[in-house]
Amino acid sequence: MKHVMKAAAAPILDAWKASANLEWQPTYSDLQNPEKHTLHTALLAEQGWVCCYCGRSAVQQDSHIEHFRPQSQRPDLALSYENLHASCSPETDPDMPLHCGHAKGSEFNEMRHISPLDPACEARFMYSFDGQIVAAGVADTDATYMVHLLKLDIEFLRDRREKAMRLVFDPTFLATVTDDELRVLRDSFRRYDENGCALGFGHVLSRFAEQRLLDSAS
Repeated sequence: MKHVMKAAAAPILDAWKASANLEWQPTYSDLQNPEKHTLHTALLAEQGWVCCYCGRSAVQQDSHIEHFRPQSQRPDLALSYENLHASCSPETDPDMPLHCGHAKGSEFNEMRHISPLDPACEARFMYSFDGQIVAAGVADTDATYMVHLLKLDIEFLRDRREKAMRLVFDPTFLATVTDDELRVLRDSFRRYDENGCALGFGHVLSRFAEQRLLDSAS
């Protein structure tokens, strides 16, 4: 899961909601373009154009507006900007298993969730060189719950994380890498580029470098 630095508000959404009157009260189903398109773009931009859950690169065409707390459970938050994110959409192959927001659907356990808004959320998970994701602590059942809920460890995502890993952390490099080099990588992979884009799976690569640092310190 990727940590999301949420903006205070979305002007386009606030302005649209402010148009409410005695005869009409805004609902999410009423939200249409151009407001919906602009909101979707704002969500992607604040996330660095990656999915809030798996962290793979995303644009308008392969993502959707995601309600972290589902509308079916929390209709009062359907138009709350803090509850809205951009989640990647599944591949067009009908045999491809759902993941991220589409896998979560209307399921949500308020007592077990981990939010992308939590600054510590990324540290709740750890990754192996083959792209597997697990809870960072064996007793962290909430992290395990979120991996299962969002289907973050399906083969489709594992394969893509592994490819990203191998582009950076090949075995020869890992055998000689220094702690200083790992710190540089850890920090650089979390930065956005000049266009405001995060690297796809950048938080995974950063976390992997961080894990190596923790291992060397223990």
